[in-house]
Amino acid sequence: MTAKKPTIKDVARLAGVSFKTVSRVVNNEAWVSDEIKAKVQAVIETLNYQPNRTARLMRTAPFSLAFVYDNPNSHYVIEMQNGILSECRRKGFELVIHPTDSGSDLVRQELSTMIGSNQVGGVILTPPLSENSELVQQLLAQQAKVVRIVSGAAPPDELCPTIYVDDEAAGRAMTEYLLAQGHSRIAFLGYRADHRSSVGRYRGYCTALDKAGIPLCPELVISGDFTFDSGVAMTEQLLALPEPATALFGCNDEIAAGALFAARMKQLAVPADLSIVGFENSPFSRQTWPKLTTVHQPNADMAAKAAAMLIALMLEPEEQPPHCGFHLQLVVRDSVEKLTK
Repeated sequence: MTAKKPTIKDVARLAGVSFKTVSRVVNNEAWVSDEIKAKVQAVIETLNYQPNRTARLMRTAPFSLAFVYDNPNSHYVIEMQNGILSECRRKGFELVIHPTDSGSDLVRQELSTMIGSNQVGGVILTPPLSENSELVQQLLAQQAKVVRIVSGAAPPDELCPTIYVDDEAAGRAMTEYLLAQGHSRIAFLGYRADHRSSVGRYRGYCTALDKAGIPLCPELVISGDFTFDSGVAMTEQLLALPEPATALFGCNDEIAAGALFAARMKQLAVPADLSIVGFENSPFSRQTWPKLTTVHQPNADMAAKAAAMLIALMLEPEEQPPHCGFHLQLVVRDSVEKLTK
């Protein structure tokens, strides 16, 4: 068996420096101390490393990647940003943070211009942008490296490396938990047909009800945004029904926190009068009283993994990283009360 040739990754790991530093030493660039240069050169000689085409081109290749998002949830954005930044700092890459409007007719042109500037070599896309296959194909056609974070039990296709989370399984687990506590009239707040995460959680909710032999009540499924204010408005609509729900499944923690506020304004006790659960395990779930039962979504870990996959793809384009799935876990706290007959 032929031994695998050492790569720039091996040199960087053994020298304890970033890929960018190895590239600077290989290309005899400035801004590297003599001590670091000697350490890298020693590893190069030990490994008998021969700079390949990728390493030679790195002198002019961009060392920046972009986090592109359209999400009003500040907690989600900050956790994603921190996860990507941790990996960028470890590998010597720069991060461009680029919020955008996924519904705009100009979003494709906007990202095309960003990639065309040659300042950004790779892009991490989050929902709903990551669900737009035409956008992904356009970026790939411009030779950009792309990693997506999507909702699903598996990657939707083989266009690019993908981080995926099974929202449907988690939505089912949460609904089954509420059913096990004796609740049968369970509301679902935050349904959005254009958001796969929402659709996945809703499908899990429906599957759990069907399995338990409980018919779906359309009046208990209320559409809205993933925001606190929307949670308040949806809960007010729910509580105006002739027969309100005994439990409420908010599609994220901000919705659930808004629901808790609305319930309090109606003089309802949580969980004695209304059980409330959320999704994501954001600070909202821990800062409310009572603390919210929720689903833990490891946003920072997912983002760091996405960044590691993207950086690997930028450095070794011919070696595409495998897809990676993340499991979501139920976090039981104080916002649910067991019903007694």
